[in-house]
Amino acid sequence: METLERDLRELGRVRPPRGFVGRVLSAAGVGERYAELETVLGTFFVSWNRAGVTAAGRVRPSHAEKVEKLPSQVRFDLSGLTEFEQAVLRKTLEIPRGEVRTYSWVAREIGRPLAVRAVGTALANNPIPVLIPCHRVVRSDGVIGNYGAGGPEAKFKILDHEGARPDRLLELARRRTRFIGSRTTRIFCLPSCHAARRIQPENEVPFTDEAAARAAGYRPCLHCRPATLAS
Repeated sequence: METLERDLRELGRVRPPRGFVGRVLSAAGVGERYAELETVLGTFFVSWNRAGVTAAGRVRPSHAEKVEKLPSQVRFDLSGLTEFEQAVLRKTLEIPRGEVRTYSWVAREIGRPLAVRAVGTALANNPIPVLIPCHRVVRSDGVIGNYGAGGPEAKFKILDHEGARPDRLLELARRRTRFIGSRTTRIFCLPSCHAARRIQPENEVPFTDEAAARAAGYRPCLHCRPATLAS
């Protein structure tokens, strides 16, 4: 027994080679693996395990000795987040490329309409930026807002790359235009909605808020859901 205890103590003093534990876990299919992702903002390093992608960032993890290709079918492992944070990020994944939604929209969609500030915090702490597009969420007044993966400039750049026309969004925000209505369909949308983009200029009707749109006899778009459907 004494010999066994001594051997165990000696093993405890031995430091495994750098990356050894990660290689063993990876070989067993339970450890983190790493890939490089080229984006309009530069190179991001993505880590994932068999449950899905867990993180993405600009800094290469010190223990990422081997960099592989990211699987084409990307899933996300959000198990380390709270239920609320997971709901926020999964809802954000539903925002189409080239469109934006507001923090209040996300809060309403997940059934927590008063939790706008908490939604902002969850998105600011998004562990998987770019892949989970928190950049597609803007302020309620239409201003682009901040971005944890590079600030407003980076957010503007990636939205522009995706075709969201952030310059137009900022101009509408300066005019206090939150919604665009169509004279022909009597429907109002968020400005970046693909349906709003099909409205001919002569048929565009700007609205500063939901009350003004409804008072004019317009109903909310079923695609971008700019307001509650029941009023």
